[in-house]
Amino acid sequence: MSEPTAPLSIVVAGGGTAGHIEPAMAVADALVDIDSTIRVTALGTARGLETTLVPERGYRLELIPPVPLPRKPNADLAKLPLRLRKSVAATRRVLAAVEADVVIGFGGYVALPAYLAARMHVKAHNRVPVVIHEANARAGIANKVGARLAQKILVAVPGSGLESADVVGIPVRAAISDLDRAALRAEARAYFGLDPQAPTLLVFGGSQGARSLNDAVRGAAQVLADNNIGVLHAYGKKNTIEPFDGSPPYVGVPYVSRMDLAYAAADLAICRAGAMTVAEVSATGLPAVYVPLPHGNGEQRLNAAPLVAAGGGLLVDDAELTPEYVAQTIPPLLTDPARLSAMSLAAAGAGARGAAHAVAAAGIELARSRRDRGQR
Repeated sequence: MSEPTAPLSIVVAGGGTAGHIEPAMAVADALVDIDSTIRVTALGTARGLETTLVPERGYRLELIPPVPLPRKPNADLAKLPLRLRKSVAATRRVLAAVEADVVIGFGGYVALPAYLAARMHVKAHNRVPVVIHEANARAGIANKVGARLAQKILVAVPGSGLESADVVGIPVRAAISDLDRAALRAEARAYFGLDPQAPTLLVFGGSQGARSLNDAVRGAAQVLADNNIGVLHAYGKKNTIEPFDGSPPYVGVPYVSRMDLAYAAADLAICRAGAMTVAEVSATGLPAVYVPLPHGNGEQRLNAAPLVAAGGGLLVDDAELTPEYVAQTIPPLLTDPARLSAMSLAAAGAGARGAAHAVAAAGIELARSRRDRGQR
């Protein structure tokens, strides 16, 4: 009588920022949705948001030393080889401890050590295969290196710079991709203390907030109130905004843990254009004004461009987002139900809701194939 087969063990590597963690968690959810016996382990670092987000989602978290990849020559570049060796060694210990069958990486501080460790780690005479998902319109350094080692490469959009890649979109958790905004609107507005009837603007600049967004929207608070517009403003834990006592309510909070309810409460968003932000906002069908970061390699503008071209949002430069812009642009838009409805349909149509399961299925296929080879 043959022994029962052990559950698959899959490691997801996407620590650091929410833009890397959320796709990893969406895929983790999809993995156990496909096969509830799968054991999922998340890699992260002690300084990343994963120390909170991963346990909240119910997954095992293993910490490794971070490996920042500097874009320009600096002091960190000289420290890179030693940091990388230490992190790869720590990751190999994790892979051995959890008996990993496959690594699914999403870029960021923990991804490159995971790719290299998988390449070096041999289990049952087979190397641990690697699946890479690139969420940004331009691939990051970790995924560019990892793509040379991967057995499967998946990307959000064409033209990311990774060859032989399949386009699947960005993994989004089911609580967002399956969100019925209209059905939850009353509950969501009551949850945040918003006016149940007033058109509502959602403002957020990522987990850390964005000062330019904060200043522009808060500076137009009186005009928004005069046009009967409510505001839910997540200004960031490290920032502050001056309270505004108006009607409809202008609700300022440092952080929103229930983004599903925030999306449901809103009729329009003003936000950055990180890959995960664009994916979540479009998946819910929420129209948005996207404000790309003014620095970096321009990837945020590229992230939002297809959605804007489809009619699901507007694009404005950071320097042009002023209180005057908000006052002139937002009231006419939020008081035009027909235009909002058309933008909502365009946003929902441009989003990709099956990406999490596509990435999960690719990982499971490689893991099972590896198991089969090991048993021959």
